Amino acid sequence: MTSDMRELPTGFGRLWTAQSISSLGDGVTHAALPLIALTLTHDPMALAVVTAAGTLPWLLFGVLGGALVDRWDRRRTMWTADAARALLLAIPAAAAAVDLLSIPLLAAVAFLLGLGGLFFDTAATAYLPDLLGRDPVLLERANSRLRGAQTAMSGFAGPPAGSALLALGRAVPLLADAVSFALSAVLVRSLPAAPRPVPEAHESLLRQARAGASYVFKDRLLLGLALRPAVGNIAFLAVETVLALFTQERLGIGTYGFGLLLTAEAAGGLLGAALASRLGWQLGTGTALICTATVEGLAILALAAAPNPYVAGLALAVCGAAMGATMVLGPSLRQAIVPARLMGRVASTSRMLAMCAAPLGAFLGGWLAAAYDVRTPLYAAAGLLLAMTAITASMTSNRRVEEALRTAASTGGPPDPARRSAPDSV
Repeated sequence: MTSDMRELPTGFGRLWTAQSISSLGDGVTHAALPLIALTLTHDPMALAVVTAAGTLPWLLFGVLGGALVDRWDRRRTMWTADAARALLLAIPAAAAAVDLLSIPLLAAVAFLLGLGGLFFDTAATAYLPDLLGRDPVLLERANSRLRGAQTAMSGFAGPPAGSALLALGRAVPLLADAVSFALSAVLVRSLPAAPRPVPEAHESLLRQARAGASYVFKDRLLLGLALRPAVGNIAFLAVETVLALFTQERLGIGTYGFGLLLTAEAAGGLLGAALASRLGWQLGTGTALICTATVEGLAILALAAAPNPYVAGLALAVCGAAMGATMVLGPSLRQAIVPARLMGRVASTSRMLAMCAAPLGAFLGGWLAAAYDVRTPLYAAAGLLLAMTAITASMTSNRRVEEALRTAASTGGPPDPARRSAPDSV
């Protein structure tokens, strides 16, 4: 099978650059913000408040935010959100400079940054299909590059840069992130304009939000695509909650070795994102998603049974690769089949389900480790991932994927879905 040689439009390069710069800033703040909070208090609950504040906007306003994005101009929403986040970060930076920082201020900033992220991420997800003509092949290629850049910048480059900048002063990493948001806003402002969503006449915001959520739950393919990250977050947070303890008690790994394990997982994520499109071509998107979900479960099972740090590192790298591929294939498919007028609401509903599931995983991991053994959460997570794969396999089969692509094409969506045809193996 020959690969598609069409090039991504020039506007995508600016979007990629904007998100790469912003992801670098996110990585800086992700490392620096908890450390800044630690200079103010050692109360675990106070530190948890700062961490949790950043996730609250998705839980409180996820679907409503998607409904607003479906009413607004997506490009304007993106650059306005980034410009607002740049200005917002100037507040704690100034407070740090005059020694007026406090935990309530950091929590408020984390919450508002999360709210800005909600609008930017949802608008970017909805804008990309418009930029690429809703072409499934180009969407996979674009999401692969975006995901790879995000992992490299926020996972590799940003955190050590944030720690290093913090040594120069508490305001420095905050100002660095503010500059990244400002540069991103300028680049996004220069992107090509996309068609504004057609408003749905005589419908309230709440009714439009409900319509978006209903669209996800009534479509078996979209529901399958939403359930996987939701259930996956329960499993992966259960693992993450006890991973440091597991590696210390069972594998004898110290702080430095634990960091290397996380690096192995991130490196696997980069590889998986790069290979995602090829997997989709070879297996069909539906079968590729089933395979990557299965590999995630088996990799966590191997991690639980790992006899030494080397096997554990390999298991985490394989899991990271499968996750990286999944996070390219799933969103790309969703962007190709969802009508433009609903894209913001469908994307935010799926993201909200995943965010709501995460605390359940953290609680499950802690409870199982306390009640049984530190390996138990890993075995439970592996079983949950494999069970989820079996349940959703028929929901995301090649047959369903190709039917959805044909339907989207017949209504002015992506062209020629037969390009991605593959035998339905499920």
